[in-house]
Amino acid sequence: MGLFDQFDRFMSGAARGYAEPLPAQMRLKHSPDRWVGIHHQNAGCLTHRPHGTYHRDMGVVRHGGGWRSIAYTLRAARRSGGLIRMWRALRSRNACKTCALGMGGRRGGMVNETGGFPEVCKKSVQAMAADLQGAIPAKVLDHTPFSTLERMTPRELEHSGRLTEPLIATSLDSTFRRIGWDEALSRAGAAMERTDPARSFYYFSGRSSNEAGFLLQLAARLRGTNNVNNCSYYCHQASGVGLSSVTGSGTATVVLEDLDRADLVLLIGANPASNHPRFMRSLINVRRRGGKVIVINPIREPGLMKFKIPSDLRSMLRASLVANLFVQPAVGGDAMLMAGIMKRHSECGELDRNFIDAHTEGWDAWETRLRSLSWDHIVSASGVERSMIDAIADMCAASKSTIYAWAMGLTHHVAGVQGVQILGALAASRGMIGAPGRGLLPLRGHSNVQGIGSMGVVPVLKDAYFEAMQSRWGDVFPTDPGLDTMACMESAHRGEMDFAVCLGGNLFGSNPDTDFAKEAMQQIGTVVHLNTTLNTGHVQARGRETIILPVLARDEDPQSTTQESMFNYVRISDGGLRRHEGPRSETDIISAIAEAGLSGDIPVDLDEMRTHAGIRRAIAAVVPGYDPVDRVDTRGEEFQIDGKTFHTPVFATPTGRMCIHDVDVPEPPPLEGRQVRVITVRSEGQFNTVVYEDEDVYRGRAPRHAILLNHEDMRGWDIAHGDRIQVTTTAGSMMAVAHAFDIVRGGAAMYFPECNVLVPRTIDPASKTPAFKGFVATLGS
Repeated sequence: MGLFDQFDRFMSGAARGYAEPLPAQMRLKHSPDRWVGIHHQNAGCLTHRPHGTYHRDMGVVRHGGGWRSIAYTLRAARRSGGLIRMWRALRSRNACKTCALGMGGRRGGMVNETGGFPEVCKKSVQAMAADLQGAIPAKVLDHTPFSTLERMTPRELEHSGRLTEPLIATSLDSTFRRIGWDEALSRAGAAMERTDPARSFYYFSGRSSNEAGFLLQLAARLRGTNNVNNCSYYCHQASGVGLSSVTGSGTATVVLEDLDRADLVLLIGANPASNHPRFMRSLINVRRRGGKVIVINPIREPGLMKFKIPSDLRSMLRASLVANLFVQPAVGGDAMLMAGIMKRHSECGELDRNFIDAHTEGWDAWETRLRSLSWDHIVSASGVERSMIDAIADMCAASKSTIYAWAMGLTHHVAGVQGVQILGALAASRGMIGAPGRGLLPLRGHSNVQGIGSMGVVPVLKDAYFEAMQSRWGDVFPTDPGLDTMACMESAHRGEMDFAVCLGGNLFGSNPDTDFAKEAMQQIGTVVHLNTTLNTGHVQARGRETIILPVLARDEDPQSTTQESMFNYVRISDGGLRRHEGPRSETDIISAIAEAGLSGDIPVDLDEMRTHAGIRRAIAAVVPGYDPVDRVDTRGEEFQIDGKTFHTPVFATPTGRMCIHDVDVPEPPPLEGRQVRVITVRSEGQFNTVVYEDEDVYRGRAPRHAILLNHEDMRGWDIAHGDRIQVTTTAGSMMAVAHAFDIVRGGAAMYFPECNVLVPRTIDPASKTPAFKGFVATLGS
């Protein structure tokens, strides 16, 4: 049996909830001259070598997608019980569990919002394979000490199996203890009831349903706190705040069909080849129609140059070209680059003056600022030559329909909101918003992160939402502004939090400054987690009392649920049969905790809220734009939310005009000596904090503890590929493996969440989003 076959056999066993014995030490290469070991015992107590990276030696990748993805899907299906089982799971009438492009729903899995089929990607398969796992063996839970669990990687915890029984751990425990549901819910409810509401907070993942999100935020506010926030505060919140200040709506201004009308797409600070693979079809279709794609990214990602769509024979036979123009600005130079494009439009008479005069306000002050910027300064701060800026501007000027798409490469900065506001001005400068085929498209991550925000999972509700809640249930809700996610963590670190509920996700793994995050979570009296699998937050950042409640996956829920895509389209998931005895639906658990934790008379009928139909009636009554959701149970209709898509240039601002903001143009921080500006990135085998595969097939052999560096920088600093170097910031320090890659000079990339120990707690003051990108690190020897 070959080495890879042995590893495949090991992972196949883990997926079914048991392990087959392997040689005592299986050696797998992870850099040219270094080896790591996989230690595995066919017993209850797992062993693990810290920071191991398990993958085969790999060559240079020339394109994304292709046969590699198909082979992975077949292997994942085999490990998960067979291809037929995987096919049935993916084809069920449920929204996709990964990114917010919106696949699935009532039309069936693998169908997009326009009816396109088959629409599936490796990310979908990875998430489904995790949910198809066997249960974590009881003997593993009973006999694996925290000292071992804390050394396990995110991948190992994810692949250890499904959670099926409630778990508890106190400060006196050395392992998790299995407890019954009655005790677990009673403890959680008692902690909620006895805690001063101001000393509690509630954190929501974007993978949960609208129904669960609405119910938990309602329970939190009935308890008396607005410390309610969602995972977007650590990712795309800058997009929401920036867009709201520009168009009056914090979401995409376009629908999926608009991508079929565009002749130019500007993709800024995003890597959809890894993070939103199905979006690659839209980009490739733009090129096939004769349109153009401009990619602006400090890292030249192979999947953004060429991509093979597995469901497209033409693409599989010959890799489809993606970027017509690939531009590598300095890390943090995107905003100045966009300012340069607009300055070029202004100087060449290429501004759409009719649109600007009729549909914007504030343009004159902004254009005055643009004219004050010298070209030397623009070139220096953006890191892009004048000739390239002119080429981009010329392509924009020739376009009749442009869509601007971006992700956290633009927003994960100390001035992320300003970056989005400048991007809005760029769209307005050419009149490329407020018409079919034109507009702004933030590429959202979690499949329902946008819906969770719509459900009111924010520290401060919009006036219309708050007034509707008061009208329905009375003047019983808190009015003090709640704390955002970072403020909650800082409060916990000061010992000011006694109770926290985490609805999915991994709050610890999402935080900058790992040591700070661990200390903060460990200060909390009771932390309640609702999850399907174990993660690093469960074991490394335990509160004084930690309760883990196993939940059903979306496609196992006995009731239908709803999700909102990044295109403001609400999908319906039918649910399905449970795969394991033990886990409960999120709303069932939340209802039980609320009944135990909300004492006295409350105006909400919690019995009615036990059904999703009852929750949806409440959502329809109070959530702006969601009034059609109560017809889901009678008509089964999916729907587009009104007032968020702008196909005419009338915006949701008080004046109906786009707001152009005269803001300082953000610039990259200066560097000295052996310093780099670091970008945190996800690997191809990863989704947010969940690591499905340690290998990153798109970036060669890069291990999880790698630092990707520019070839010329490495040569100048006498750093060889594979060298171990110390990386230090104001937050912390770690050893990393140097990995040569095509990244702009002065830039570096490191894998999240492993590198979070280096990320400072610096936040964008407008969105409260940490600057996971652009922070300065010093390279040691």
